[in-house]
Formats: sequence, C-alpha cells, structure tokens
Amino acid sequence: MFYYLYVLRSLKDKKLYIGRTTDLVRRFKEHQSGRNLSTKGRAPFKLIYYESYSSKTKCAQQELFYKTGAGREVLRHKL
Repeated sequence: MFYYLYVLRSLKDKKLYIGRTTDLVRRFKEHQSGRNLSTKGRAPFKLIYYESYSSKTKCAQQELFYKTGAGREVLRHKL
C-alpha cells in the first residue's frame, strides 16, 4: 500500500492545501465536490504536487514538516 502526500492550489483564492491519503484520485474528487470541510467553498482545485511513500509514518511526518514555515519554504522551491 502506498501513502500519498499532496498539495492542492485553489483556483478560487490561490491558497495551498496540504494533505495525505491512500487514494489520491478519490481524495481529489472529494475536494473538488466540496465534501471536505477544510476546503469546502474553495474549489476548484489543481493538484500541483504529490509524493508517494511506503510508510504511513514517514508520510505523516513529511506532511507535518511541509505545514511548518521551513517546510513551506522547501515546498515553494519544489514547486
């Protein structure tokens, strides 16, 4: 099983959303349809980046890092 860390950009307000899932396609559709409370009202989205991990723990750690100031800076350079 793979775990995906992903970054979405709202085409409405240009803000980023960082999340993780085991089913990237399903999760993206949930964000687009407004079924996610964190992103409801900010659709449509564009998937701008993702990483895959075989470890759930490593994926969660990387998500937390990208949500820090230093992590957002690293992510900005990758984008």
